[in-house]
Amino acid sequence: MTLRTACIGVGHLGRQHARIHASLAAEGKSSFVAVCDLDEAAARHVASERETDWTNDWRSLAGRVDAVSLATPTESHAEIACALLEAGVHVLVEKPISRTLEEADLMISSAERGGAMLQVGHLERFNPALVALKPHVRNPVYFEIHRVGEFTARSLDIDVVLDLMIHDLDIVLWLVGHGVEVMDVRAVGIPVLTNRVDAANARIEFATGAVANITASRVGTERIRKMRFFQPHDYVAVDYATRRASISSLVPPNASGSWPGVQVNNLDIANVEPLRAEIVSFLDAARAGGPASVTGAEGRQALALAQRVLERIHEHPIVSGLGAGS
Repeated sequence: MTLRTACIGVGHLGRQHARIHASLAAEGKSSFVAVCDLDEAAARHVASERETDWTNDWRSLAGRVDAVSLATPTESHAEIACALLEAGVHVLVEKPISRTLEEADLMISSAERGGAMLQVGHLERFNPALVALKPHVRNPVYFEIHRVGEFTARSLDIDVVLDLMIHDLDIVLWLVGHGVEVMDVRAVGIPVLTNRVDAANARIEFATGAVANITASRVGTERIRKMRFFQPHDYVAVDYATRRASISSLVPPNASGSWPGVQVNNLDIANVEPLRAEIVSFLDAARAGGPASVTGAEGRQALALAQRVLERIHEHPIVSGLGAGS
């Protein structure tokens, strides 16, 4: 079955979605029907670049396409996704799933009513280092995660928790288990260059006893994307940027009674672009009738945890003026 696809929103990230959809169409794996953006000049430019049609009215896509990438600002996710899902169009929506949990619930309900699939774009799930590591994860107990980026003018409509930290919140939920209850959340955060939280740290405790310490900043001088965690007898290190993962394991003493040692296993990593892997998984699941690689419910859970982190930050602001209205 050849799916007809479109990209809604062709800003920084949406253009990358369009590039991959066009590439898949060129390979005969789908039919790339159109790009859509309120900025007519941007829509025309990307359409010309990717040799497809353009529109500035997403409503016109219903009936013309089977699946879309939705990469518009978060505030418009629910309106667009709900309408298309109820029309039977499969939707891959960029993270965060929505502004509120109520909007996320509407999107999930719309997918059920329309018999369509909703997938949330938590891209790090498709990082080759994580793909190689996931089969080796067993009962992680302590995470130390740093995600630091240089300041850019993108995504300044949301706090760093929803911009960057949510990637790691989703990964921790995925590795610990989405059914595991979050028992406690502690967090601090500060505005640095904007009036929103630009740097934050969260400490999250799970019912299993697992603890995650996560730091995110968008005002760094270098790009850092690293996760380390411990599980029984193992120390695991992941570098998202270089797409490397290793597991250091305890080697028990031998018969002569020598001291135990450490064996390092550098995992074999497939060189696959994460966004391409994400879109391919979305289209494959749409053809097969699901389930999505990252479900609406999982996207909602990541959003709920991110909101708990922001609530804790605003309860105890470090800098005067950081409050619910900031």
